[in-house]
Amino acid sequence: MSSTTSVGERVGRLAGTWFPAIVIVAGALAIAFPPIGLPILPWVNTLLGVIMLGMGLTLQPVDFKVIAKKPKAFAIGVVAQYVIMPLTAIGLALAFQLPPELLVGVVLVGSAPGGTSSNVMVYLAKGDTALSVAMTTASTMLAPVLTPLLVLWLAGSYLPVDAWQLFQSIIFIVLLPVIAGVVLRLLLPKVVKAVLPWLPLVSVVGITLIVVAVVAGSAATILTVGLLVAVVVILHNTIGYGLGFVAAKAVGLDTSAQRAVAIEVGMQNSGLAAGLARTHFSPEAALPGAIFSVWHNISGSLLASYWSRRPPKDTAAAQPLEEQPVAS
Repeated sequence: MSSTTSVGERVGRLAGTWFPAIVIVAGALAIAFPPIGLPILPWVNTLLGVIMLGMGLTLQPVDFKVIAKKPKAFAIGVVAQYVIMPLTAIGLALAFQLPPELLVGVVLVGSAPGGTSSNVMVYLAKGDTALSVAMTTASTMLAPVLTPLLVLWLAGSYLPVDAWQLFQSIIFIVLLPVIAGVVLRLLLPKVVKAVLPWLPLVSVVGITLIVVAVVAGSAATILTVGLLVAVVVILHNTIGYGLGFVAAKAVGLDTSAQRAVAIEVGMQNSGLAAGLARTHFSPEAALPGAIFSVWHNISGSLLASYWSRRPPKDTAAAQPLEEQPVAS
């Protein structure tokens, strides 16, 4: 292992370990001093594209073998992702009588694909890491079609939703960068191998800047309804874990797959949701995504820590995890 790689790995692990604390501090600073985040606002979608490029760089053909080995687990996981979280989102938004801007923000979070930090959490939880990576990738590839349609269906009667514009944004922010990352890994494997250990740091910096920008842009709203949105976000995330686990258990998946599905369903690419909300709706609509970005990394770490002390008895140990970018 080269000195550059070893340094990159240490820095990447450190960034991943302190990610929740870094985001909390950054968010607090953005509330206290909103001007610090305003210059970043025009760059939110670019930062998201960089994070998704990093995701593409980590992918390789072996990541998709699990689809052939465990088709039922894969199908259940992806379907649960796009059924449980969107329906839970609209249910909570209506139950708490959120105004239209916040309602569409919560629905965007629920309709987003899985966040790649879920892969790390599944690995730590001794879950099926290969299944987790395949689910994250599949939900990301489906996002350009499913996310706009779900938002239009669930939130279109409360606020005007331009599904075509959402589709175009997700293509440019998510799909093209991921494909570019895959192509770069095929064309320049040695260069990508040298870069991989640094991707967690790049992603942590990227999502932290996004949170700062979004929080700064909606600081006034946070001070008035921030607690209410936080309650909705916590319930949304917790219900996702719970129903994801129940769905996997109900169809007879093994313990490691149950953990993978639970974490995949509960953790969303909330940074993407915040960016889309800011671009297509309002600063207030981005608030649920910003809060979710902070919370699901805290809850995911706690859940992974709990399960890590209880190894599955019916499955082999978790598969080795190659460097994955920490994303929201």
